[in-house]
Amino acid sequence: MLNISGLDSGYVIDHIPAGLAIKIYGYLGLDHYANSVAIIQNAKSSKMGKKDIIKIEGLSDKINLDILSMFGDNITINIIKNGAIIDKKRPDLPELVSDVFKCKNPRCITTEERGLHHVFKLTDRANKTYRCVYCETALER
Repeated sequence: MLNISGLDSGYVIDHIPAGLAIKIYGYLGLDHYANSVAIIQNAKSSKMGKKDIIKIEGLSDKINLDILSMFGDNITINIIKNGAIIDKKRPDLPELVSDVFKCKNPRCITTEERGLHHVFKLTDRANKTYRCVYCETALER
């Protein structure tokens, strides 16, 4: 059996749908994070069959964990301090998502203007629909 050591402080992102951990790693910008990050893929889960898990060493307010809700309804974030879980959260859909996804509309101003931020606004919470603030194209996830 695979054994990944525990964290003294940091985050454990659990119940990630299988196969999405690598995408989440990129969206969170963890490749620029100086501390250790462990990705566990296709872990056995009684509820999900298979799931991914990400363990992030250290607590940081620079990591935008709110976007995790866009990847799955069951994702949980365990906050670890002194080797113990001090809080467990479910991320909520953010009202705005900036520079995480790109607008797919070839006529959008973000395609023409370099340096313009890619911003999406939550327009339908029930259906998790986000639209580009410039051209109103729906975000494809």
